Amino acid sequence: MNVSDPIKRQHKLQKRLRRDVGRAIDDYAMIEDGDKIMVCVSGGKDSYAMLDVLMQLQKSAPINFDILAVNLDQKQPDFPEHILPKYLTQVGVDFHVIERDTYSVVKAVIEEGKTTCGLCSRMRRGTLYRFAQERGITKIALGHHRDDILETLFLNMFHGGKLKAMPARLLSDDGLNTVIRPMAYAREQDIAEYAQLKQYPIIPCNLCGSQDNLQRQHIKSMLQDWEHQHPGRIESMAKALQNVVPSQLMDTSLHNFKRTQHMARESIVDDAALALLNLPL
Repeated sequence: MNVSDPIKRQHKLQKRLRRDVGRAIDDYAMIEDGDKIMVCVSGGKDSYAMLDVLMQLQKSAPINFDILAVNLDQKQPDFPEHILPKYLTQVGVDFHVIERDTYSVVKAVIEEGKTTCGLCSRMRRGTLYRFAQERGITKIALGHHRDDILETLFLNMFHGGKLKAMPARLLSDDGLNTVIRPMAYAREQDIAEYAQLKQYPIIPCNLCGSQDNLQRQHIKSMLQDWEHQHPGRIESMAKALQNVVPSQLMDTSLHNFKRTQHMARESIVDDAALALLNLPL
């Protein structure tokens, strides 16, 4: 492979990710003129790529919006505090590091061997929401991608009994914060390769992301096996999330099946009446 191959591949992936993010932003009206967007940067590949693409789009977009990169330092042991500030300074973006010792709380509450994601995510979300309100943030950008959304769909089906995924745009329960997921159309495979080519300084999560007993890891393996055996299946499932037919499901709160049955009976009566009118005298 000559020297130019990785560069060409990086440019191709960059173009693809920009297209995916641009489509998601347009489809779900994620960014408006004058927005102040808090881009949550964890130190993982997804959030690095999201920040990268949003900064590119900021330069070419027909509207004006501000970006504030925010990292939540949860005081995990051996967390390399210098890496993100150094990187964010190098790329020239405004940033802020929030320091909250949620690690000690999670470890004290969750017994050894149990997954910590549930409590950790709730505490993290609460901290970020409060900060957003204090700083006049209009949108909170999270780095979840297409594969994350599908994994969440199956997690909720298998373990929660709900047909629910992650929305590309969400108004928080208190109505005070708007969460956007600009990477909603982006493939994890593309992001991983792009991150490798860009050589992002990845910070592994030793609190929750590396736990072997996470159900999400099992779901991820299942989807990867499906894609290997039936290429294109993940793409088809992702499209299905945008093509929902409530009347073909079984949720009575979404579709009035009784009303449909009543209307069908009325239609039968009307047809019978018309048939009588057409009888010869």
